[in-house]
Amino acid sequence: MRGFSNYCLSCCVNTLLQSFSATWELADLLDRWETAGVQTDGHNVPLQLKRVLAAMRSDLPQPAPHHDFLHCLDRNRVRLCTQHDADEVFLSILNLIQQQMDDQTLALEIQNLYKISVETLVQCLDCSSVQTQTSYLLSLPLHIKEDDNSLEDCMTSFFEHQELRGINCCFCAQCGIKTPSKQGVKLLSLPRILCVHLKRFRNSRGGTRKLDCMVTFPETFDFSEIVKEAFSAHFAQNDCKYTLHAVVVHSGYAMFGHYTAYVRHRINQRWYYADDSHVKQASWEEVKRTYGGYYRDTAYMLMYRRVSKEDGPQPAFSG
Repeated sequence: MRGFSNYCLSCCVNTLLQSFSATWELADLLDRWETAGVQTDGHNVPLQLKRVLAAMRSDLPQPAPHHDFLHCLDRNRVRLCTQHDADEVFLSILNLIQQQMDDQTLALEIQNLYKISVETLVQCLDCSSVQTQTSYLLSLPLHIKEDDNSLEDCMTSFFEHQELRGINCCFCAQCGIKTPSKQGVKLLSLPRILCVHLKRFRNSRGGTRKLDCMVTFPETFDFSEIVKEAFSAHFAQNDCKYTLHAVVVHSGYAMFGHYTAYVRHRINQRWYYADDSHVKQASWEEVKRTYGGYYRDTAYMLMYRRVSKEDGPQPAFSG
């Protein structure tokens, strides 16, 4: 396991690189990309990402070289010397991969790795007509309460129907006017890699504050058992069980903080803690300390891998 130097406030990107490295499917797809004809490599984010992930696999004691990747992001408006939101940078990198890879088949495979397909339903409460729209997410944004939470509760809340009234009324094509309605989201398909974004930051009185409240999360879970009502009638996948392989951790305050990561090793399946250039072996008990609580490190993003029957028997996990 190799770390990264903290270069121009790069802890956010350092942590995401650790999570990308732990998502070995991404590195495997980038390794298949023939880059001999790629132009303007100093501006090409997927090319620089491919090089960094390859360097991370080298068994060398010093931090992995990543300055070229950071400067490449800076040229693509993910600025150096700036405090960033990890989920925003994560989505920016995935979008830049789509825009800048010349192999669109591989680019689509990378997008599909994280793609959560959903169906949004809006039912008019006056005439009962239903409008549907399909879309996709690359991370699942979960609202958390200012109290104790569990991942299961947050997911259940995300898929609950909400009534839209007053200024939130939607236009009903059948009624011809804006009417009160009921809105819900249903799953059409789940990705191989499920990225969960715990929305710990709130806009309040013209500023931003962080919620340090506790959010518990399991090392393994079955989506079909947590939120049975979340699935569309068109959902056709059989494998809904996930195992945790990376946690992006935020410490500090909304406007002044630091990112670290817990990642699971691909071969030995042990947990490691990465704080910039410092990397050490960790345990599931240490990962659970990121559940939160006042003045504690808090999990901000969770990366889960879907387990399929083709993967064969899974190792025994510690949680």
